[in-house]
Amino acid sequence: MSLRMAVLGLLAGLGPASGYDLTQRFDASLAFVWYAQHSQIYPELNRLAAEGLIEVAQEGPRGRKTYAITPAGREAVTRWLQHAEPAPTRRNEGALRAFLLPLLDPAEAVKVLQREAAFYAERVRELQNLRGLADSAPHRFGRHALELGIRQMTAIREWAEWAAQDLAGGTEEVAEKTPESSESAER
Repeated sequence: MSLRMAVLGLLAGLGPASGYDLTQRFDASLAFVWYAQHSQIYPELNRLAAEGLIEVAQEGPRGRKTYAITPAGREAVTRWLQHAEPAPTRRNEGALRAFLLPLLDPAEAVKVLQREAAFYAERVRELQNLRGLADSAPHRFGRHALELGIRQMTAIREWAEWAAQDLAGGTEEVAEKTPESSESAER
């Protein structure tokens, strides 16, 4: 259901687009939260058009089609936003690694957690660099998702730092600190 809503939402929020344009929009915005391949988008466009949720707004050279959302499509995405129940993520590789960390020697587990903290610190930096784009987008499209991503990645980074310290017996010298952890401690 979510790919469908992502496509409808992009068309509703950013206007008409071709399949190629939608792939670019996914890569530039939603790729941080919902990955969709080129090969997934085109069949979804065909299904949405067959259901009357989008329509071909323009046909160009070499069969290029530009799609626009219909009133029924806008109603469908609005209804989904207003009434869909939050769904917990059932697959989370980070949580699985956390669960299985006791299989490692504590020093190795600390290294895994430090790598995890560094990874999420970098993701936070990447997302923070996108803030200006979200604030300048029409209707600040994506701003709230961006802030959610920043807060989630920050929380995971902080958890990884805590867990590394916990496994190291709480000693500061074993757990490498990232620049962001020092900033968050100062706040």
